[in-house]
Amino acid sequence: MSRPIYAHINSDAMRHNLERVRELVPGSKVWSVVKANAYGHGLASAFEGLKTTDGFALLDLAEAKLLRDMGWQGPILLLEGLFSQEDIFLVSDLHCDCVVHHIDQVDWLEALSEAKHGASSHLPKIYLKMNTGMNRLGFRPNEYKEIYHRLHASGYGISHMTHFANADYVDRSPSVDEQAEIFHQAIEGFEGDRSLANSAAVLWHHHMFFSDWVRPGIMLYGASPSGKYEDIEHAKLQAVMSLNSKIIGIQHLDAHESVGYGSRYKTDVPIRIGIVACGYADGYPRHAPDGTPVWIAGPNGLADGKVCRMAGQVSMDMITVDITDMPHVDVGTDVQLWGNFLPVDAVAQSAGTIGYELLCALAPRVPRTG
Repeated sequence: MSRPIYAHINSDAMRHNLERVRELVPGSKVWSVVKANAYGHGLASAFEGLKTTDGFALLDLAEAKLLRDMGWQGPILLLEGLFSQEDIFLVSDLHCDCVVHHIDQVDWLEALSEAKHGASSHLPKIYLKMNTGMNRLGFRPNEYKEIYHRLHASGYGISHMTHFANADYVDRSPSVDEQAEIFHQAIEGFEGDRSLANSAAVLWHHHMFFSDWVRPGIMLYGASPSGKYEDIEHAKLQAVMSLNSKIIGIQHLDAHESVGYGSRYKTDVPIRIGIVACGYADGYPRHAPDGTPVWIAGPNGLADGKVCRMAGQVSMDMITVDITDMPHVDVGTDVQLWGNFLPVDAVAQSAGTIGYELLCALAPRVPRTG
């Protein structure tokens, strides 16, 4: 019999979240970000759930090829562009659009244009990235004009993009307003679409600017850019991944006993412990503390369940949960580690991380259904 842990990927929830993006930013096209194997959900599942998108954005040419092999004929955007000059040939074969953010990429693209004698129909479309304060990738505004004209003179169609550093914060600089103002001043008079908004900007700042293309990522999967579920409750997003398992053992502990490696958790009173088939080898955070929420099914199933609390160190294949207040629980009772009943952000926040990390870290050994 197979181990009971599995991740259910809900394509309908993904479709719902994409429609919520469209409702928040009507008039904008959507680059659905599917990097990191669609944030751990699997590229094939993301393709099924997001195939009504306007385009897919990712990092890896291998993933771009997978999308083409699955039948996607629309735009694909390489968010970090070319990593070497040799990438150009596969980029052309796969008909990908490229982000350009450093001078070597400009040189390579100029060389490609010269080799093709400026035949623009055979050149990739460029998303020229401006560093407006994120200070990660992109050209500073005083460099941007020269780079734009170099690529334009080489026959490339150019769109303009930047990335917000603090769209999920209200009191940090540079703000969304500051970065957007820098961006629009620098591209004034230039032709080309604009691509500005990540998930946080779509959720909380869409009224401040217009973007021809938005680039939502984490919100498509039903999790919060800020790491706090309460920040996205208003958006009515749906959890896409539900990580489920079962109780595989029960222990009755007396007062002053302990459970797990290191005997971290010690009892004050007699308690009942449920052993769940899930551990750090499945992608569950090893550093999760006592008290981390775990959803345990009620007498009528998961929908009838409630939050219980982890008690003891996460091990490779198991966690231990205090089920004292749920006398019906026995071996075989269903458990949800995160998902539609327990937001991944709540688990991540307890563990001192963010939902992104938990979703992306789901181990290959965990079967995915859906």
